[in-house]
Amino acid sequence: MTFREYLSSAIVRLDGGMGTLLQEQGLRAGEYPERWNLTHPAVIRGIHCAYYEAGSRVVSTNTFGANRLKFSAAELEEIVAAAVQNAKDAREACGGGDRYIALDIGPSGKLLRPLGDLDFEEAVALFAETVKLGVKYGVDLILIETMNDCYETKAALLAAKENSTLPVLVSNAYGEDGKLMTGATPSAMAAMLESMGADAIGANCSLGPRQLRGVAEELVAAASVPVLLKPNAGLPRAVDGRTVFDVSEQEFADELSALTEQGVRVVGGCCGTTPAYIAALEQRLQKLTPAPIMPKSHTVVSSYTHAVTFGGVPLLIGERINPTGKKRFKQALMENDMDYLLSEGVQQQERGVHLLDVNVGLPDIDEVAMLTAAVCELQAVCDLPLQIDTANPAAMEAALRRYNGKALINSVNGKAESMAAVFPLVKKYGGAVIALTLDENGIPADAAGRVAIARKILEVAASYGIDKRDIVFDTLAMTVSADEQAACATLEALRTIRRELGCHTSLGVSNVSFGLPQREALNSVFFALALENGLSAAIMNPYSADMMRTYYTYNALKGHDPNCAAYIAAAERFATVGTAAPVTTAEQVAGSGLQQAIVKGLKERAAEETAALLKTTPPLDIVQNEIVPALNTVGEGFEKKTVYLPQLLMSAEAAKVAFERIKTAMTAGDTSAARGCVVLATVKGDIHDIGKNIVKLLLENYGFQVIDLGRDVPPETVAEEVVNRRAPLVGLSALMTTTVPAMEETVRLLKVQAPWCKVMVGGAVLTAEYAARIGADAYAKDAMEGVRLAESMIKE
Repeated sequence: MTFREYLSSAIVRLDGGMGTLLQEQGLRAGEYPERWNLTHPAVIRGIHCAYYEAGSRVVSTNTFGANRLKFSAAELEEIVAAAVQNAKDAREACGGGDRYIALDIGPSGKLLRPLGDLDFEEAVALFAETVKLGVKYGVDLILIETMNDCYETKAALLAAKENSTLPVLVSNAYGEDGKLMTGATPSAMAAMLESMGADAIGANCSLGPRQLRGVAEELVAAASVPVLLKPNAGLPRAVDGRTVFDVSEQEFADELSALTEQGVRVVGGCCGTTPAYIAALEQRLQKLTPAPIMPKSHTVVSSYTHAVTFGGVPLLIGERINPTGKKRFKQALMENDMDYLLSEGVQQQERGVHLLDVNVGLPDIDEVAMLTAAVCELQAVCDLPLQIDTANPAAMEAALRRYNGKALINSVNGKAESMAAVFPLVKKYGGAVIALTLDENGIPADAAGRVAIARKILEVAASYGIDKRDIVFDTLAMTVSADEQAACATLEALRTIRRELGCHTSLGVSNVSFGLPQREALNSVFFALALENGLSAAIMNPYSADMMRTYYTYNALKGHDPNCAAYIAAAERFATVGTAAPVTTAEQVAGSGLQQAIVKGLKERAAEETAALLKTTPPLDIVQNEIVPALNTVGEGFEKKTVYLPQLLMSAEAAKVAFERIKTAMTAGDTSAARGCVVLATVKGDIHDIGKNIVKLLLENYGFQVIDLGRDVPPETVAEEVVNRRAPLVGLSALMTTTVPAMEETVRLLKVQAPWCKVMVGGAVLTAEYAARIGADAYAKDAMEGVRLAESMIKE
């Protein structure tokens, strides 16, 4: 039986934790677990055998952190080859049969650009190297797990799909708020991963089964592929000097088996779980039959934070990032004025659109480079899903490859050439696609002709493995000044496609009024007619008072607006906003000051505003009255979960630009205003420095002097630096359970050599109780809490 056959017919049994078992076998603080494949192969084989005997049908190779950031090319190959062989030997020792080996791939430990320093293509190449080795040495499937960033998850999955034909299971690490570190919901991850072709999607690590119940339920509701769940054995705590986890084997098995009854199909354990946990789970699973995997018909797109679903409340797609008829926008593109483009995106989001159309097509620019840059930069300051709008297949592919989420693609049409160019990209990178009802013969004058083209498009899409839920039809609004029946044909085709084909629809509404006076009047009435005939989404100008008035009124009258709340909130704007062309958004942002630029993450604007303020305002006044309040606004939003990590980091980057301008204007005496020295390090054996780097950026923006020792730092190096600088505070980070002992050793050494120094710790495997047990003075659950602790502890 192949693994895909097993996956489709059974509740798949994975294994449990590896790192905690290696610690019990003597893994030293700071030692790389992957090297034990070479130095202690019998131990690794024994653990694999124990899991097979407990009931696991799939064991994961001991390669969680095996990548070129930790090992040379030669050593990496040695490690992967030995890891796979150890698993094969264990399988043979347990009788072979239908038992499978998964290549285990964990996160790189770095944030991808623009939030970090690892380029997307570098990340793809990093994962690809490990994938190729796994394929070479004979694994049966690939397990990508513990990913806490949507973008890195995409890079790993793309590497797996481009370099193998093996089944790929993808699992993310969700926090207590049910989201990834960078803000993605389970629904957003399901949209992207399923669209890219993952064989199963799910959650692991961070929390116990009860805390992950909501995540699992959301994934089951969203996904048409099997859902995976590998919880921890709860959270770590200290008992009689030992680290234990707070969920027993029986409780773990009860909780996880109950979730399989609700639709979870792939189960196992993560940190703290042992063969005893898997054996207890197996006893429960033997009595259960697999819940059916229910195909979903949702048409969904996503950003790096959330999914947007077609159907129900009509969607608004902001049309302003498009050079057609916009002289100032064309100038911005020619001058590579990215802040102008970003301002258009931010302002449209504030106007209430659900998606942003992104079109940068001009004859005199490199559209491939510009569209890719626009998509990446927009996603750094705005969390709306994007509609990638281009007729250039090369630009489309470049932008789709870099897009963080599941994009809406504009567009394909009924021409054979168009479908042959676009559908392979949709299949490879995922996405929903706008389909124009035209073909080699042009645009049919009647509705029947357009519906016939729609049927043809669906048939060809299906041949590429693209479901009709990912096709959104545009029945093409034509100007009524040239044909008085044009609007009627568009509406009839729209209604037929929605009701008979069961597909969603989109229109560029304003085309209907081209060449006529008082276009807003025609546009708004046509918009209302289209909505009543089943229009799912409109590409429109959110600055048009008439269009927005129609939209909110329609939703209130159709029961889409509970208590008419949105209508009431918008009513005041209806009364004050006219139909004249709006002030350009770049000018609006420029007039809003430095605080607004920082809050929105607009770096160039922040630099300009700072330069202007320095002409009239003392540098430290700018810091205290402009920069720190802006950072506090974003920080408080992050703490309240209304702002997510990418927005926090981009605001910090904008503040950093402002600080650099200020530093050049300050005298040498002014630099003494630093609030204190903080030494940061990721502990020995751990290469995951995302959390530490985020804390560094924020601390620097709040005026602290930060000494960053990097990652994989020995305790002696940390203590020496603290003593030399007489630093009052140290921040230590660790992601993996196997590196927590190195953190404890570092804390112990600091207490001896630098007793005046306070120590705060953080990381996915830590809790406040555990931090206290290893001697730390404070535990920071996230970067903003680290800043707050630094403020209070250095003040003390």
